[in-house]
Amino acid sequence: MKLSENEASKLIEKLWFRHTDSTIIAVLQDYKTKEVLMVGHMNREAVFKTLTTGYVHFWSLSRKKLWLKGETSGHFQLVEDFKIDCDGDAMVFLVKSVGPVCHTGNRSCFYRNFSDLI
Repeated sequence: MKLSENEASKLIEKLWFRHTDSTIIAVLQDYKTKEVLMVGHMNREAVFKTLTTGYVHFWSLSRKKLWLKGETSGHFQLVEDFKIDCDGDAMVFLVKSVGPVCHTGNRSCFYRNFSDLI
């Protein structure tokens, strides 16, 4: 799913970039199963690139730079649809994954149970 630059710009003006480094929270969810795949941060540029290219981009809080999810692994996340929360400070992207999402090689970053940690 892609928006025009004009549509993306109008939508971005409605968002509230109030989190660390002026970001919103971005949740990736499988578009078919609705499984939560990962959570990241997006600044204005990441949202704009995601909406206009159809490929998920994030703002790295640790590296302080924009990154295209799958840039090095080839495991791109293709946007099928998206939702915006009631406050405008978080988005859920329904995606089609090209390979595992987690850097560990797992399909989802949410693969650990509490018992794995104690």
